[in-house]
Amino acid sequence: MATGRGRFHPQPQRSPRLGALSRPLGGVGVPTRIAVEAATCFGATLFRKGPGVKFTADSLKQYARYQKQCQKSSKYSVPLDSLIWIRIYSTSFSPKRSIWRVNSVEKIAVSVSLLSVEDKETGYWKKEYIAKQIASVKAALAQILKPVNPYTGLPVKIKEALRVSGLGWVIILKDKSEKEYIMEHVDLSINDASVTVVWYSKNWPRLATLSTMDLCGVTPVFMDQHKVPTKNGPRWHSLIAKYSLSSLSESTMIGCDGLIRIFCLHPGLLVGLWKREEELAFVMANLHFHQLMERSTLGSATMPYELPPHSPCLDDDPEYGLQSYQLHVDMHSGGISYLCGTFHNLFSKKDYIENGYVKLIVISSKNNTQHLPLIGKVGLCWRTDIFEGCLKSCCVMDLTLLDESGKPFWCFSSPVCMRSSPRPSEGPNFLGQEYYVDYLDSVGKVHVELVWIEETEEYFIVDLALYLSVAKVNHWFGTKY
Repeated sequence: MATGRGRFHPQPQRSPRLGALSRPLGGVGVPTRIAVEAATCFGATLFRKGPGVKFTADSLKQYARYQKQCQKSSKYSVPLDSLIWIRIYSTSFSPKRSIWRVNSVEKIAVSVSLLSVEDKETGYWKKEYIAKQIASVKAALAQILKPVNPYTGLPVKIKEALRVSGLGWVIILKDKSEKEYIMEHVDLSINDASVTVVWYSKNWPRLATLSTMDLCGVTPVFMDQHKVPTKNGPRWHSLIAKYSLSSLSESTMIGCDGLIRIFCLHPGLLVGLWKREEELAFVMANLHFHQLMERSTLGSATMPYELPPHSPCLDDDPEYGLQSYQLHVDMHSGGISYLCGTFHNLFSKKDYIENGYVKLIVISSKNNTQHLPLIGKVGLCWRTDIFEGCLKSCCVMDLTLLDESGKPFWCFSSPVCMRSSPRPSEGPNFLGQEYYVDYLDSVGKVHVELVWIEETEEYFIVDLALYLSVAKVNHWFGTKY
């Protein structure tokens, strides 16, 4: 049922990303010679900021140095820029030909006149290259991600897709004067249905000065099968989510221990603050596998990836309600799974619709044979470069609900926390303190009831129900419940 876990750590002196590329995406790549030649001769024009492309401080310093060198020949900078991108584009996406034999600035300047017949606007070839590179990424990843896990309905080759794409993640902290601080991820772990990405540092900017945080996937613009792309080169940024740091308050706090307070921001982000200084300690993002690669590579620096329009899967007989649903749920933290299970043949009748939700019963409190234990001491593990700890009674929940055709209907990865509840006046009388877990988003609600068994020191799930939004169901199936 569980597919196992892997844990990745960034290698020294390398960008914190998953290993080296095994091959260029889509079978194409920019040869190192041309990329290096372009960067060496024309860094000022090549490393130009564009939509979705961001650079580190080193590349911006390089830009400034080359800008001074090019001031005397500014009238040539635009055509030379175009020529460089034509060379890159031609080598990457055209049949192999030896038509570009340029060894100096003078020869390139002379050759510019040969391109006037193209009559393309400034930046055309750069845009064309980036557009085709994104299309190449999309095509290559589509092939890798085709095989799916029968238990989760999710791609089984996520690790390979991450390695081949060179994908990593950054958070971009913005202060109130719009200054940006780009933080590379320090650690990540691969779970059954999600990736957990962690950031921590000794040099966070002061929280009081910050306004927002962007979570972005980053992939190298230039791909080379023989070398690992460096973090100093241009990389494509794909915005996954934007968070407001001014919204941190007691209402979003999920717990605390002796050192930190932990806040949860939707979707799936944890922010840890030092208790004493009220400053950032760590950030943790929980990213569900469903459409993870698309969201992390196909958006831009300012706009998230837009999902393709959904075509309703017409329900032949809506009078019977929902049938043959399958749920995979994983409750975990720090590479440890407390519960990993798949539940088949879930259904809901039309009579189960109440207050705008359709109820799916997964585990019934009336059926003792369905009750399941959580394995181990449940806690939300956290770490920084100095300290580490575990927040009791909290964890990360990954939920994947498949419809009757096996397509993902509802997917999320989010921190959850157990809360104690008074003993209900109705229902079975369990011997132990009772707890509950609730989760809510635009698609539905999750309600879990647990009992703490003192003798064995473990939690038992005695009730698990999903509440699906009727609006989501109608949109998905074209029904009118």
